[in-house]
Amino acid sequence: MTDVLSAEDIKKAVGAFSAAESFNYKKFFEMVGLKKKSPEDVKKVFHILDKDRSGFIEEEELKFVLKGFTPDGRDLSDKETKALLAAGDKDGDGKIGADEFATMVAES
Repeated sequence: MTDVLSAEDIKKAVGAFSAAESFNYKKFFEMVGLKKKSPEDVKKVFHILDKDRSGFIEEEELKFVLKGFTPDGRDLSDKETKALLAAGDKDGDGKIGADEFATMVAES
């Protein structure tokens, strides 16, 4: 992940949402520096978060999204996970594809 984003930005962004139920993907993507990255870099981050290499980030993977940025990240609550999925899953298939992820980042 630090090939794409600065370790300092990751630490700050993950730390900002360390409290339960505090996660806000729009603020997080902005703080972590993802919003300013090229579409290629956003895709790289997507593939890092797609742990099972299915081409999608499923609900189970979303729960651990902060850990995808740093091992110190907390797990998202079920409520936060469902809110993140609802925000990103534009076609209603229950998972977030690469294009949907790019749209989420762009909208943040």
